[in-house]
Amino acid sequence: MEQILKIDRIEKYYGSRSSLTKAIDNLSFEVEKKEFVAIMGASGSGKTTLLNCISTIDKVTSGHIYVAGTDITKLKGSDLNRFRREELGFIFQDFNLLDTLTAYENIALALSIQNVNVNEIDFRIKKVAKELDIQGILNKYPYQMSGGQKQRVASARAIITNPKLILADEPTGALDSKSSRMLLERIGYLNEAMEATILMVTHDAFTASYASRVIFIKDGRIFSEIHRGDDSRKVFFDKIIDVVTLLGGDLNDAL
Repeated sequence: MEQILKIDRIEKYYGSRSSLTKAIDNLSFEVEKKEFVAIMGASGSGKTTLLNCISTIDKVTSGHIYVAGTDITKLKGSDLNRFRREELGFIFQDFNLLDTLTAYENIALALSIQNVNVNEIDFRIKKVAKELDIQGILNKYPYQMSGGQKQRVASARAIITNPKLILADEPTGALDSKSSRMLLERIGYLNEAMEATILMVTHDAFTASYASRVIFIKDGRIFSEIHRGDDSRKVFFDKIIDVVTLLGGDLNDAL
């Protein structure tokens, strides 16, 4: 199996020498191609810092992060910008769509930046729109869409460049339960049918139950890890709740 992500003994400190906070503490794990991995942890556990470091928004204090064999902790300038643009896809909690562009134009933007020809852009957008069931809203602006539709457009934008890794930050955080379920089913489809490799940070056990593996973080370190295997999503959900209970935090933070 091809390794897409390797986290190698990373640490992240914030603050000054007189007042240091360790957000990530000697953390290591790997993600293989076509995996759908969820990262869970209470507020302050380090999960968001981890995602920021993988997405190159933040830099590690020590250690290395490899994406498809490239040590992204060593990338700078134009190489870093190109890597972020071509190898990573992002799904944010607040959608991050441009209000002045239609759904079609929002999805096309990443390909336009890469100088993909117009016919190829049109073909790719129509294909992913069908997969995510958003053909009927391609000419709508964000203010004309529901939250679930916006997030599916954002998902299309994330997958359209065929990135090595899709990073999802609380993708259902701004959605109601029905929209959340629909989105998670579509993200699962991206993973299974389109072979997307997905790393998702969430505090929600229901959302995490759609993943194939869940890594639990506490105080910047891996606390536990469980695999879905052949379990039903309901059985996997119950196992997630069991680990959340062991974490000893506020259970409501993980539901």
